[in-house]
Amino acid sequence: MTAVRTALVVGGGIAGPVTAMALRRAGIEATVFEAYAGGAEGIGGTLTIAPNGLDALRAVGAEAAVRAVGQPVTRTVVSDGRGRRIGELDSLRDLPPSQAMWRAELYAAVHGQAVAQGVRVEHGRRLVGVEETGSGITARFADGGGASADLLVGADGIRSTVRALIDPGAPGPAHVPLLNFGGPADYAVPGARTDTTYFVFGSRGFLGYWVQPDGRTAWFANLPHKEPMSAAQARRRPKGEWLRLLREIYAGDRPGAELLRHTDPEELVVLGSVEIMPSVPHWHRGRMVLVGDSAHAPSPSSGQGASLAAESAVELARCLRDLPDVTRAFEAYVRLRRTRVEKVAARAAKTNNTKTLGPAAISMMRLMMPLAVRTFLKPERTLGLEQRHHVDWNAVVG
Repeated sequence: MTAVRTALVVGGGIAGPVTAMALRRAGIEATVFEAYAGGAEGIGGTLTIAPNGLDALRAVGAEAAVRAVGQPVTRTVVSDGRGRRIGELDSLRDLPPSQAMWRAELYAAVHGQAVAQGVRVEHGRRLVGVEETGSGITARFADGGGASADLLVGADGIRSTVRALIDPGAPGPAHVPLLNFGGPADYAVPGARTDTTYFVFGSRGFLGYWVQPDGRTAWFANLPHKEPMSAAQARRRPKGEWLRLLREIYAGDRPGAELLRHTDPEELVVLGSVEIMPSVPHWHRGRMVLVGDSAHAPSPSSGQGASLAAESAVELARCLRDLPDVTRAFEAYVRLRRTRVEKVAARAAKTNNTKTLGPAAISMMRLMMPLAVRTFLKPERTLGLEQRHHVDWNAVVG
């Protein structure tokens, strides 16, 4: 085992608290430092925790808390904007179902569990620099304060400060030519099941949704948009204007038109362009290392972002638990993670391309999908490699 006994975890989103819980289980006292003064309650759109993510959360004692806020989904139905079914994909029946939820609910669940396990979270601590010695690392914050530990973990997202400290030449996030929106609608789509996610390839944009047990519908939409637009830029435009645009674009689609008509402008989630992380050459340097979106942020189309972050948190903790020094632990961690996360990212990039299909391509999809589902789009082939992944906490890292 390394001599590591303490860690600073920079980033208080999803990956940070999960990493802190994993490190604590490995015998490493971890404190989370979040740049913003408050938490992320009520912030963000929808996401899914896949079976492999639940498996990783189980290793840190957070699975039950996350399941408590999730909605089990066991199949996906694909249709076109006229309401014509294109195909149906079942989940892997011998695995627990994926859990659909709002990001704010996941945030509250993992934060609550981390605090219950004794993790300290400090808000308003924005990292601006580090000082390393042979035996430790000190973080310097914008408020003038600092904190020292044996190592520092960057769980600070797609615009990671820690990534830039590890490698000033590291790539930043890449733009995907899709705008991302979401929200809750006071409308239950007739005939829709609560255990099903629905993907609709409309004539001008993609829309996904699921009906919640309370009768409201959670939806998310992707619109083709060539120029990058940050979330901050998108939010400068009033939500009412965005909602009017969305209602125009989806006016001829079913059930998009009704979902948007029943969405309150104040509840519209405006996220700007979809962004992904290209391959990050260096995940660690000295006593600093990356987890989650700071190292590997696939497109939301993957349905795997939060799940991969949880896996990486557990693998990092295992490596630090079992290997004799920090460098070897970090190197083993990268070997265990890089190939897997980059395969998921590549698959998600292909999915992004389908969201920009025109009417002719969607018609061809409608013709070909039934055959594809009967042949090569079998659940095991499409989902098995990603969702059956298991991180064995008890196995020793060699």
